[in-house]
Amino acid sequence: MGTEDLRARLEYYRDLGVKDLYRRSTRVPVVDAVQVPEPLLKPVEAISVPRAVPISTIEIPKVIDIQLPGMAPENDTLDRICSDIGDCTRCKLHIGRNKIVFGSGDPAARLVFVGEGPGADEDEQGLPFVGRAGQLLTQMIEGTSAKEGISIKRADVYICNVVKCRPPENRNPEPDEMETCGQFLFRQLSVLQPKAICALGSTAAKALLGGKDGVTKLRGKWHKWRDIPLIVTYHPSYLLRAYNQDAKREAWEDLKKVLHFVYD
Repeated sequence: MGTEDLRARLEYYRDLGVKDLYRRSTRVPVVDAVQVPEPLLKPVEAISVPRAVPISTIEIPKVIDIQLPGMAPENDTLDRICSDIGDCTRCKLHIGRNKIVFGSGDPAARLVFVGEGPGADEDEQGLPFVGRAGQLLTQMIEGTSAKEGISIKRADVYICNVVKCRPPENRNPEPDEMETCGQFLFRQLSVLQPKAICALGSTAAKALLGGKDGVTKLRGKWHKWRDIPLIVTYHPSYLLRAYNQDAKREAWEDLKKVLHFVYD
């Protein structure tokens, strides 16, 4: 900066009322400091900096163990579930329904079979698996048990479906129908507390396991529904088709596995 420029800068500061100037240190890079006239100064409130508090003196709130209500009411029973279903109109499946198909079998059963939904015969009688598929299921249970030296009949197990009303034309239950009726299925299984569950077909498997895989991927290995071992196999109606010979053999293997697990 030239002498004239420096003189002009000093006169500018003088006109502002600045009396003192400071030179920048050659060792510490700081901004030029000037003394600002008192009228231009604004009071700065003192900032209170809290002192560190020892961790030992901090009061940690206690964690409260909150028990969330379960899906099933306390001391639930099969009779209570049936009563709660009542003359159900919660979803569109009630339209054209003849009878609600709740379930049947031994309330103390150690093995529960879960199917898809009632067919025409089941809708007429109000009982699960009484048509052709039901007759095949009965033969599978009793025939396999006899061959394997296990003394049980169909009446010794419990059988129910994902939905309790017949879907029109025996179509697959829709997601909203499965969700609406699923609460009652879950309550049934929670009351029964079997040693194992056998899901018959993809619809039952998806309702209980929550995935998208079908029987082919799921069968042959153990899964769990709320800590209860679960095995997946083909629905008896699928096995009635003449070209499904391999599936019949696989279903027999699945049934042997679950029967020995439960009754041995």
